[in-house]
Amino acid sequence: MNNILITSAGKRVTLVEQFKRNLDIYFPDSKVMTTDMNPDMAPACIVSDRSFKVPRVDDKDYITILLNLCMKNGVKIVIPTIDTELQLLADNKELFREYGIEILVSGSDFISLCRDKRNTNDFFTEREIRIPKPVDKANPTYPFFAKPYDGSLSKDLFIVKSEEEYIEKIRLNPKLIFMEYIDKSVYKEFTVDMYYGKDNRVKSIVPRERLEIRAGEINKGITRKNFLIEYLFERMNHIAGVIGCICIQLFYKEDDNDIVAIEINPRFGGGYPLSYHAGANYPEYIIREYLLNESIVYNDEWKDNTLFLRYDQEVVVYAE
Repeated sequence: MNNILITSAGKRVTLVEQFKRNLDIYFPDSKVMTTDMNPDMAPACIVSDRSFKVPRVDDKDYITILLNLCMKNGVKIVIPTIDTELQLLADNKELFREYGIEILVSGSDFISLCRDKRNTNDFFTEREIRIPKPVDKANPTYPFFAKPYDGSLSKDLFIVKSEEEYIEKIRLNPKLIFMEYIDKSVYKEFTVDMYYGKDNRVKSIVPRERLEIRAGEINKGITRKNFLIEYLFERMNHIAGVIGCICIQLFYKEDDNDIVAIEINPRFGGGYPLSYHAGANYPEYIIREYLLNESIVYNDEWKDNTLFLRYDQEVVVYAE
């Protein structure tokens, strides 16, 4: 069987459905499965073909449990979805590969780079991509922005506009890095979905303008074929060890093409379904590369100005 397993599936209903739709085209007898700590309460697990309960990713037996689960259920591809599992899965890619299972996560070095925003900044700088200017925490200029160097899910982010707002909680937090504040009334905020093939070369670049954000994820957005595509292709065409979907967060000022990169998430982002609906079909790319052993070529034939308006929808389970 050529089954696919999406880990920590949670609320990623649309991503599960997109993989199911594409897998059915090529392997109609195969299944898209999911894991979660509490699959009975995870909507994505309910809509998947089969789900499994697993412990926390920091459990000492997590890898053994996940590997056995894959072997017993004909899983050939594992798709991680949350930041906290990426390093562990990257470190164990070769172990799974010995059993014919491919974990769709980039190499350990790149994952480590993405987890520490200080290293991410060095990566951008080496590729001549501008980052926010650093701010001296002992003698700051206002306004400035502070965030954890290892944070995710938009937690512990601070915009400090004056000395009165520079409170002890911010000043003494050893994990915060201080930087130039990027004015969203001047810059547009983008997430760019990028797909990298087995050869570590980019095959797709889709800028998504973030029109409205809720809980750190896009709520309203639109695809834009703009300067960002050639800019990122020129600087990030090949990255050693990078495969599958990654997404880059940045700010873009159209009048002078000033671009300020913020971070890299080396996984499917919460807003990826917009790129899918625009025609950038990364689940299909994964199936063709890793189950059919096909080569993927660069493709920019996705639809510009595809508007994405997200809303809440229920998954209802009736007692039998």
